[in-house]
Amino acid sequence: MLVLDHFSHGWVTPVLAYVMSVIGSILALRCATHARASRWPGGWLIAGAVALGGAGIWVMHFTAMLGFSIKGETIRYDVPMTLLSALIAIVVVWIGLSIVVRGGNEFLSLPLGGTITGVGVAAMHYLGMHAMHAGAHVSYGTGLVILSVIIAVVAATAAFWFVLHVRGLSATLGAALIMGVAVCGMHYTGMSAMQAHRMDNMPETSGVDSVQLLTPLIMVVTLVVMMLVVLVGLAEIDTPSRRRTTSTPEELELADSGRAWPRAQAGEAPATTGRPVPTNPVHGFGLQATRQRH
Repeated sequence: MLVLDHFSHGWVTPVLAYVMSVIGSILALRCATHARASRWPGGWLIAGAVALGGAGIWVMHFTAMLGFSIKGETIRYDVPMTLLSALIAIVVVWIGLSIVVRGGNEFLSLPLGGTITGVGVAAMHYLGMHAMHAGAHVSYGTGLVILSVIIAVVAATAAFWFVLHVRGLSATLGAALIMGVAVCGMHYTGMSAMQAHRMDNMPETSGVDSVQLLTPLIMVVTLVVMMLVVLVGLAEIDTPSRRRTTSTPEELELADSGRAWPRAQAGEAPATTGRPVPTNPVHGFGLQATRQRH
């Protein structure tokens, strides 16, 4: 059995992989928040799927793989199969997000979306590993593979729970840190299930090496993440609270007085607008008449 090294560059690749997972999770959570508040959530769901499935999961996987090596063997990657694994990650996250955000019953949509996404993410991981050619026979321990799939399902379900319940930037950051741990935990659990054996008369490995795969990957991912950051940033600025603070005093007074009338009819205390608002229109007219006589 060949010696596998998951940390050939030390802690550099695990830390970078975790950071990418957290960044993708933050963007995905904010996209999902805007999707839930939007009348047309389709665009936000796609953006969230690209953020979490693309940057948070797929890029995290191949960033971590940069630190993986098999002693005495050269690792190369099948580019079409690698790109297919990226597509799978984005699509399964989009399906899960769509089920959770658009589904009415959380107790049904949450486990359904989490299971579909978790199984899909695990499939992405092992397809990405199948795209790796190392000139050796690769096998996996059944128990750890099952455990990695369970972790993926739990992580996806937890991520979607955060989508439904997390509010505010600080809560989003905390949720993203937890999601990053779960995603990386699934990856390294799956990697620990791997075994490689030297085979006689193995064909020469084909594909591109990790550096050739990394160069265009960094360029594309950097561009996509920057676009998502700008998109989410603009949406965060254009919030209802921001629009309220930029409204004129006359607009706010008119809006508050309009809300005060139905509340007054219901017997509730009217909103304060800087002057007393009568709870009864007849009584109000009587007060005005009294003031005029005085």
